[in-house]
Amino acid sequence: MAGSKKTVGAYIHEQAIVETEHIGQGTRVWAFAHILENAVIGENCNICDHTFIEGDVIVGDNVTIKSGAYLWDGLRIEDNVFIGPNATFTNDLKPRSKVYPSEYVKTHIRKGASIGANATIICGISVGTWAMIGAGSVVTNDIPDYALVYGVPAKVRGYVCECSQDLTFKNSVAECECGKVYQDKKDGVVRIK
Repeated sequence: MAGSKKTVGAYIHEQAIVETEHIGQGTRVWAFAHILENAVIGENCNICDHTFIEGDVIVGDNVTIKSGAYLWDGLRIEDNVFIGPNATFTNDLKPRSKVYPSEYVKTHIRKGASIGANATIICGISVGTWAMIGAGSVVTNDIPDYALVYGVPAKVRGYVCECSQDLTFKNSVAECECGKVYQDKKDGVVRIK
């Protein structure tokens, strides 16, 4: 772990650079990943090759971050999130070279959300719990809980269960094959069983 701090209970590949001491037990950090000081990584995460995580990033438990994803200051990721390869995040709505804001814009990825490969997430939004973003999408607005979104710009195309199956609503209720039940309300979809 040349250039890395020792982290107890986590696996750190010898070719990873880990400058933070805030990595939870059972987390695996693979080759050529670079995690800056003060970043917080939860338990049982999988940080794949060629990822970069800045210091003002908080990652929950059981998160998978695939190769080529860069997490910039201001990003908040809750538990059980999947971030696909080369997903792109931003943290400054009006960037200029060598001009640094006093604080970076916060972006929230809620529990269980999945972000497809090469999706771009514009800063300042919230991706809802268990939402699913299709590969290559450009997300410019908040995403509701359980929403399936894709396209440029990303639009809601349907809703998905926590198990990732498409939901079909009848009289505002959808029952998934896995047994979970959802209700479509005016302010979004909610799980009721």
